[in-house]
Amino acid sequence: MSPSFDHNGHVIAKYVNGSNGRPTVDTQNRQNGEEQASPIEVPATRDSLAEAERLMHTLSVEPSQRMRRSSRNSFGASLPIPRIRKSAFVRPGMPEAIPSFEIMARKAQDMAQVKVSAAKNMAFAFDIDGVLVHGDRLIPEGKKALEILNGDNELGIKIPHIFLTNGSGKPEDERCRQLSGILGSPVSTKQFIQSHTPMSALAQYYNTVLVVGGEGYRCREIAEQYGFKDVVVPNDIVAWDETIAPYRVFGPWERASARPRDFANMNIEAILVFSDSRDYATDMQIIIDLLRSENGRYGTIAKDPISQRIPIYFSQGDLLCPTEHPIPRMSQGTFRIALEAMYKALTGVELERTIYGKPEAATYTYADEVLTSWMEEIHSENVLPQNVYMIGDNPQSDIVGGNMYGWNTCLVKTGVHTGDENDKENPASMGLFENVLHAVITCMQKELGHDFKFEFDVAALVTLR
Repeated sequence: MSPSFDHNGHVIAKYVNGSNGRPTVDTQNRQNGEEQASPIEVPATRDSLAEAERLMHTLSVEPSQRMRRSSRNSFGASLPIPRIRKSAFVRPGMPEAIPSFEIMARKAQDMAQVKVSAAKNMAFAFDIDGVLVHGDRLIPEGKKALEILNGDNELGIKIPHIFLTNGSGKPEDERCRQLSGILGSPVSTKQFIQSHTPMSALAQYYNTVLVVGGEGYRCREIAEQYGFKDVVVPNDIVAWDETIAPYRVFGPWERASARPRDFANMNIEAILVFSDSRDYATDMQIIIDLLRSENGRYGTIAKDPISQRIPIYFSQGDLLCPTEHPIPRMSQGTFRIALEAMYKALTGVELERTIYGKPEAATYTYADEVLTSWMEEIHSENVLPQNVYMIGDNPQSDIVGGNMYGWNTCLVKTGVHTGDENDKENPASMGLFENVLHAVITCMQKELGHDFKFEFDVAALVTLR
């Protein structure tokens, strides 16, 4: 049967678990325009095979294992993402709802319909760390940039924008409250995407999962909010058998909050690395144990490290992350590469894994869903703006991902990239900017004209190119 497609060109599908427990697509036609609650399946843009070998010297492998094919699932990996249902804003018989900002700005809009249309047809996607904030510290230009987009402009109109970060480890509502306080502008969960937000779609495939990373038990809380029915964290396994992590100091609070059980008589179906590990030694040991086990049964060693291996997902692949420290710190990508190297040294085969986050196309496809939904929220229009500008500080994630997806891209010098020239390998299409405010103003003037007025002294804040 040939697959059918929705208006965005996405396959309308029923999703089932295929070999190795990974999602596969069972296409079926949509009947009578029925809304599909199943996820959108997006092909992976990165090879699913481990990249540790190309980043380091050849690892020690038994001669008999060197020529072995690493995986039967090497190609065609796909990443499920949530499908956002569009809710009706007007019940039958009710007058059309008019957002309050449109009422306040109606006179200006009547005088400048062309600019209003152009303003609604552009949108911004912001990375957060290194663009708007450093840790919990505001980058001053970020506050002013968001004020412009929230209506502090000539038209008094809101310019659609979302937040697209490879950050993780906190529930979306908590992170939005925190950002709202730091930025001095409201940040809604409806316009916010963390690296693990699209991974909520995996709850339709797996029941019992190991979730790794983050502070304390926060990532368990996040996974349960996403709908995962049985969430295990490394502390649960250590509380069951402390000899698993012989050098770990297991405190009373951690023991009291853990959920130990007999992991030798149950199967963990998948490993989800949601956030940066806070205990590399323990987390790596437990992950390697499960990857080498028979179908996720702790305490076993698989006879075939390929067919009996459970799948592992990472929420993002950044090697470095800007923080309040002057030199960017190692991130989830370095943790993953270390795991890949360990796994190959122990088994002789490459680790097959799936990575979400920027620059993966699935994350940008999900961003389109969020942008369209946000347009309904602020403009009551179920359309996707055509001119999207990605503003980021990391050429290897923000810029390369935006470029591949067909967005306009702006690179700023306030985070990972600190040079005075555009990145040579992954250049931003709009160029290099001193800060996010400089980028926002330049992009708005490109779409709305250089005569577009801001309600502050632009020249005093930034020197335009």
